[in-house]
Amino acid sequence: MNDNATIKTTCPYCGVGCGVAISREADGRIAVQGDEQHPSNFGRLCSKGSALGDTLGLDGRLLHPEIAGRRANWDEALAHVAEKFRQTIAEHGPDSVAFYVSGQLLTEDYYVANKLMKGFIGSGNIDTNSRLCMSSSVAGHKRAFGEDLVPGCYEDLELADLIVLVGSNTAWCHPILYQRIAAAKQSNAKLKVVSIDPRRTATCDLADLHLPLAPGSDVMLFNGLLNYLRRHDHLDYAYLESHVSGYAAALAEAQRSAADIPAVAAACGLPESDIATFYQWFARTEKTVTAWSQGVNQSSSGTDKVNAIINVHLATGRIGKPGMGPFSLTGQPNAMGGREVGGLANQLAAHMEFDNPAHWYTVAEFWRAPHLARNPGLKAVEMFEAVAEGRIKALWIMATNPAVSLPDANKVRAALAGCEFVVVSDCEDRTDLTPYAHVRLPAAAWGEKDGTVTNSERRISRQRAFLPLPGEARPDWWIVSEVARRMGWAEAFPYREVREIFVEHAALSACGNEGERHFDLRSLAALDAASYDGLPPQQWPLGTSRLFADGRYSHADGKAKMLALSPNAPAHALDADYPLALNTGRIRDQWHTMTRTSRSPKLNRHSPEPYAEIHPTDAASFGLQAGALAKLESRWGTTLARVKISEDQRPGSVFMPMHWGDRNSRQALANALVNPVVDPFSGEPESKHTPVRIAAYRPAWHGFLISRDSLPAIAEAAWCVTVRGDGYSLYELAGEQRPESWSHWLKCLIGGKETTGDAEQWLEFGDPARGRYRAARLHDDRLADCLFVGPDHELPSRDWLCGLFGEATLSPGARASLLAGKPASADDDRGRTVCACFGVGIKTLQQAIRQQGLSTPEQIGTALKAGTNCGSCIPELKSLLREAGV
Repeated sequence: MNDNATIKTTCPYCGVGCGVAISREADGRIAVQGDEQHPSNFGRLCSKGSALGDTLGLDGRLLHPEIAGRRANWDEALAHVAEKFRQTIAEHGPDSVAFYVSGQLLTEDYYVANKLMKGFIGSGNIDTNSRLCMSSSVAGHKRAFGEDLVPGCYEDLELADLIVLVGSNTAWCHPILYQRIAAAKQSNAKLKVVSIDPRRTATCDLADLHLPLAPGSDVMLFNGLLNYLRRHDHLDYAYLESHVSGYAAALAEAQRSAADIPAVAAACGLPESDIATFYQWFARTEKTVTAWSQGVNQSSSGTDKVNAIINVHLATGRIGKPGMGPFSLTGQPNAMGGREVGGLANQLAAHMEFDNPAHWYTVAEFWRAPHLARNPGLKAVEMFEAVAEGRIKALWIMATNPAVSLPDANKVRAALAGCEFVVVSDCEDRTDLTPYAHVRLPAAAWGEKDGTVTNSERRISRQRAFLPLPGEARPDWWIVSEVARRMGWAEAFPYREVREIFVEHAALSACGNEGERHFDLRSLAALDAASYDGLPPQQWPLGTSRLFADGRYSHADGKAKMLALSPNAPAHALDADYPLALNTGRIRDQWHTMTRTSRSPKLNRHSPEPYAEIHPTDAASFGLQAGALAKLESRWGTTLARVKISEDQRPGSVFMPMHWGDRNSRQALANALVNPVVDPFSGEPESKHTPVRIAAYRPAWHGFLISRDSLPAIAEAAWCVTVRGDGYSLYELAGEQRPESWSHWLKCLIGGKETTGDAEQWLEFGDPARGRYRAARLHDDRLADCLFVGPDHELPSRDWLCGLFGEATLSPGARASLLAGKPASADDDRGRTVCACFGVGIKTLQQAIRQQGLSTPEQIGTALKAGTNCGSCIPELKSLLREAGV
């Protein structure tokens, strides 16, 4: 990277697809800023995007191929993988092998992997972790539109007069879209926002109406809306007659199943008045966008929920026009790119389908692949069931961590342990997959990868490399192509640069496509190197912001289709043994299994531990205390979590983030609990409603350890969470048995360090009768380690103690109050971080609000900078203002 150059690339996190501008500062560090010209974000970045510069180090990277744990060269590793797959196929057939890939792959990586598996191995067994988050939307789109298409664009959120957010904590999961909505609300006095979510999330701060519906009752709510629109003459019958089929049956089923508002209110657990308000707003507001995310998709009836939303837009003709339409907010940075190239097991490439003979012949002829798979392969959950049963004998996992992210995660791990041959391509050295990999291949990471991604509004953007490939790391497309060549298909995989793959992908989109499919990139099929390198962000079909303005859909009759949908209860009902509904999801500053975001100390401060959020009435019923530990159990597994009590949580439910795995925690695997039942149409798992029970977990001791050094596994702790800080690591601990000597245990753990002259000092306090112990080790007057242990969770604040590790010399005041666990002055304790971008703590904010009389987030921003960068913390700033009586 030229020191004076600015390279424009794309953020690797959510499906918003923000543009990022990369430059190098005078001291050599990489500077990350939002790209002001990118139409997705216009220069804005969320807390995760803003911290991308923290994630670029090479510590913990996988940099060399490995076979059976030993270092190998690329020729040996690639030949070994090719031979193992070839041998397995020869002995057991093509369906005995599988690829499990990821929305973290670039489109070109995805294309080559799909071509190898479906086109030349001859099996449909390639699926993606996008199955876990967006496949219900894919299935719903295909049922309604005839093709997997998102009709609208982000501008529609700014043009709408009503935005309905369903199962979408936009403020945390798509923060830049949330900020665009917030700005639109300031400029448009008519704009109203409705949030439909069992939890009161940060997104509700912007909402004029929050509907905390009963989990799984979405179809009932939207059937009721459809029936209300029919009864009050708000249907567009001219549009229905000309452009929609199936509407008579859909309307009849809505009338039967959701006859009136009282019936809907009873089924959804909502006040009749709130439902009536929502229905009235929707009926009277033509410019309405309904946007949804995982809260809708991750369900055993997710596809029906998607179609219930699309039904009301088709019934009112609110689609394909500015400021209106159904809008699926994609979870991953390239989930849509993966869908375009056929990365899901039930698709061919370029939006073509297995059950269409013309599509099959088009792909087979274009690829010159006479053995192209004839049938769909196994979807994600099915795939790992087949691994467990021995039907899949060789598995290649690319850029994802199913040992953490799949439901019934312990069963997945057992399946991997029994698999004959597992290949893992990853940029990280140590993940939860490491123990199961027979071969590990070092892949390029963000900053080193070159290619394209497609965001939620069908916008293709370039992801450009600005760092050299470290060690022996290689792009995923290169790794897959080299294996394909060694399996005997060199002519089909001749790629030497990523552009060649993209133009082939674009050319395939045009084959046999005389307006039949909306997905068409033919004008990009002749890009030369300079044109590809400079490719600006653009939506497909090229030059088209919105689809269906002409009323033409991709079904054979040219019409959209409304579905008659019967409300379904969740697959497993709550009962006396498992009385709570577990809802899993994401938190603001972490991403998936934290391999990238946990590298950034600032992102680890807001929510540093796995937690279970529960309503106060349920906490009282189950004897839970805020900040204590709880044990959660389902029919599939158990886990431990810190208790968080909040009235924002719906009674009868418990929420857990899904990010933590063995890499940074012990007994905190949320997906060990999750019900593996899937939607019958999409194959997407039910991640939002698993029956669980919860009880207080009472270990023999609680504690935390802070150290400058990275410590080995702490075997004595039943609960251990590692939090990476700036120059230190924090370990949250709890154990079933106390060591005989805490002092001896600590000194062994940190390497047997003893007091050696003036450079090394130990401070200790012990109260064995009460089960308390505190110790600190100083080296050259700097804090090196400290341990606090007690009989319960009531321990000193970690925040001030962690701050001491940044001190070049420990002051006498800090030294004197160190073992007390609290500073001599309350001003020195900033508390838990609220603003990750600027590291502003809750106690700092509370003090400033109180002492300076701050009354708005803008005033807080002026005083402390909090909320002035990505804005993700603004809902929490408003909450602090309310708590202060402002």
